[in-house]
Amino acid sequence: MTTITGAQLAAQALIDRKIPYIFSLSGGHITPIYQHLENSTVRIFDTRHEQAALFMAEAWAKLSRTPGVAMVTAGPGFTNALTGVASAHFSNTPLVLIAGCVGLDNKERLDLQDMPQEEVIKPMVKKVLVCRKPDRVAEYMDMAFRTAQAGRPGPVYLEIPIDVLNTPVDPGSVRQINTRVVSRPADPEKADALINMIQQAEKPVVIAGTGAWQADAGEILTRFMEQTGIPVFTSLSARGLVPDSHPLCFEGAVAVRPGACFAAYLETDLVIILGTRISLYYLFGDIFNPAARIAQVDIEAEEIGRNRSVDLPVVSDVHAFLTRCHAQINKKGLSSSLVSRFTPWVEKLHQAHAEGKAPSIKDWESDHIPVHPLRLAKEIDNFMTLDTDVVVADGGDTTTWMGMTRTLNQPGRYLDYGIFGSLAVGLPYANAAKLCYPDSRVLLVTGDGSVGFNFMEFETAIRKNLPIVVVIANDLGWGMIRHSQELRIGHAIEDGTWIGRVDYHKMVEAIGGKGFLVEDPKDIRPALEGAFASGKVCCINVMTDTTTVSPASNMLANVGAYKA
Repeated sequence: MTTITGAQLAAQALIDRKIPYIFSLSGGHITPIYQHLENSTVRIFDTRHEQAALFMAEAWAKLSRTPGVAMVTAGPGFTNALTGVASAHFSNTPLVLIAGCVGLDNKERLDLQDMPQEEVIKPMVKKVLVCRKPDRVAEYMDMAFRTAQAGRPGPVYLEIPIDVLNTPVDPGSVRQINTRVVSRPADPEKADALINMIQQAEKPVVIAGTGAWQADAGEILTRFMEQTGIPVFTSLSARGLVPDSHPLCFEGAVAVRPGACFAAYLETDLVIILGTRISLYYLFGDIFNPAARIAQVDIEAEEIGRNRSVDLPVVSDVHAFLTRCHAQINKKGLSSSLVSRFTPWVEKLHQAHAEGKAPSIKDWESDHIPVHPLRLAKEIDNFMTLDTDVVVADGGDTTTWMGMTRTLNQPGRYLDYGIFGSLAVGLPYANAAKLCYPDSRVLLVTGDGSVGFNFMEFETAIRKNLPIVVVIANDLGWGMIRHSQELRIGHAIEDGTWIGRVDYHKMVEAIGGKGFLVEDPKDIRPALEGAFASGKVCCINVMTDTTTVSPASNMLANVGAYKA
């Protein structure tokens, strides 16, 4: 009788789903799946650390809006993956983590790399699946992918013991299930309620976040914005969903970004939140005018009303809900009256936008040596095109400076660590971005502290021929922590905040890349030009001012980070 193993079923399920890449680091407990993926249409992309594999899978999923897939071995392979899983959980990113584990017959016998993986990961994922019968592997694969994508996206954990992978079964006993669920719920009554709120408002704003990007709502959001005249701010994965150059888009939603958002939030009387969470980014809702009414649209009911009472809760897909609103506004012939109504408000925000940016101009244009980090961020923003190039940010202060500066006209072209705030995402994210957009220029700007976590992913980029350019804002240590300590306790604790000068560019050259050292701001652009012209993996080591304090450092010192 012809038989098939659990590992063959797992591999075939991935092949049938046309998964392009599995991000992984090999190990004995997953070798059976490797064996049946070899020479298949599914490419195993091997990293130098499981954490990097998970971050790559997360970035791939963020950019492609399809599940990222990672595969790790048991025990330490599994534990090394946990930070990436937690990051995907906080960013609501669809991800399937497949892990091997000790065989069922050897549980609790002190076998190699045995540990209670299911219990450890359960709080971090949408669902934990452990397949204990080889003839059900395909079913469990289907459940994992359906769950990762359904409703609010997120990570799912699938564990398959090694003996289940190796056990042969009769193909006739295997139930083949392959279901793809696309659901875009909308509440038509709530659309009418929102339109009524808009008609009563004088100073409304829209904040669009990751849920709008996941729903592919860019076009309908732009139409809704233009037919109502309501100004829009974008956040996280929705950056660029409406072009920053659009006269009704006022760029990033986070208040530390120079521009109009702080003034808008203080004066607004209606905040329309589309697929983003009321989090630290908005001082847990306290940044908004206390008298403002709140409408929140989210596909996950439990998210609505976090930190702030919501006047109009809408459990809905953002795209579907905006489509309904757009149709109703057209039906009622409200567009011209709404646009006229909000024109003075938009004009006021344009003035506030210019005034909000003015204090940063001197730093964006600074000729100071060492380099002011905002000058570095501005040079990068000016050099990288707004439509096709990809910029990735990593590091505490460095991500803040880049987030304050980067402008975007297309979505899916900017990545950072989001609300989870995990350093180390930079190199894996950049590698994934280059893999996703092979014809685009990809640049990572990272701190000298954060680049150390997954430094060997430089070697991965070289080995896989992914010519990314990495700019290190080198302030000789952990700048955000150093400055927050100075603000809070009057001095920096040297152990733990100072690294000192490291020639990272020479380290990258030593493994086959190209390196540049920049100490004068006038040399930044020539280094960028030379790096991209080289066609190699490059490291530009920029010596930045060690004394410049970012808004995020101030927040870390004052907003709950240290308590008396």
